[in-house]
Amino acid sequence: MANHPQQHHLEETFRDVFRGHPAGVTLITALVDGQPVGITATSVSSLSLSPLAVSFSFMKDTGSAEKLLRAESLLIHFLSDAHAHLAAAFSTTAEERFSEAQGWIFTEASEPHLPDARATMRVQISDTACSGAATLVAAEVLEVSTPTTESALLFQGHNFFSMRNAERLASEKEENPQA
Repeated sequence: MANHPQQHHLEETFRDVFRGHPAGVTLITALVDGQPVGITATSVSSLSLSPLAVSFSFMKDTGSAEKLLRAESLLIHFLSDAHAHLAAAFSTTAEERFSEAQGWIFTEASEPHLPDARATMRVQISDTACSGAATLVAAEVLEVSTPTTESALLFQGHNFFSMRNAERLASEKEENPQA
């Protein structure tokens, strides 16, 4: 166990790096075993344009995450800053979920859908890979709603933030005026 203090320091530093790295916030939902299931996810990322695919991860393979991994298809709701309360509610197990007051409706297939999300994608899991208790998911995109112009919700250091007043510093599409 000579490496135990070094391993602990490495893990803490790793966590600190990601606590300082903001990420967009989504809710991933599905109907599993006749029940609506959902989880807050900040790991959704574009994976491929051909075929259209996204990736995301779940930090454990129990509870809601385990159920979502068994779903026929998933809905990924990209949240705006107006949804901070929902993101917080779905990040714990004790909070109310899928109420009409929260804005949820159910599709013809009885899937939980948040119609005022910035955008929604319907996906189907195509592959998974495990690392410890975490599961990395690759999912084929089956449908995409047209995104709204609402401000994106961000997560950083256990807090939710709005992009509304963020300052644009540069764009990958513009030439560097300093060059």
